[in-house]
Order: sequence, then C-alpha cells, then structure tokens
Amino acid sequence: MESRRRSPLMWLLLLPFLGLLWVPFYNQHDPVLLGFPFFYWYQLAWVPLTSLILYVVYRAVRDDR
Repeated sequence: MESRRRSPLMWLLLLPFLGLLWVPFYNQHDPVLLGFPFFYWYQLAWVPLTSLILYVVYRAVRDDR
C-alpha cells in the first residue's frame, strides 16, 4: 500500500463545496453583473475558481518520480 502525502493545501478542496452548499447565501437577485443575477454569476464564478484550486492542490501534492 502506497503512502500518500497530505498537504494542508488539500483543505482548499472544501471551498467550492462549502461555497455552493449553502444556497440561501447566494439565493438572491442583486447585485447584477453584466445582466446576470447574483444567483447565476456566483455559481458560474466557481467554475474557473474551482479549476484554479484543483490546479494549485495538484501541483502541491503530485508525486514527482
């Protein structure tokens, strides 16, 4: 069984989950950004942000052989 390195940066993976889990936080119309209500652009903003978080965590924990 291989041992896995655990990095404190892995806690960043919880951010998208928690940011989208609590719907009452972003279940509102205002503020509007480029015609999109907050409800939509908040969720869409998490797509590139989550990709960036995954990249940072991957680079931190990848196994250099």
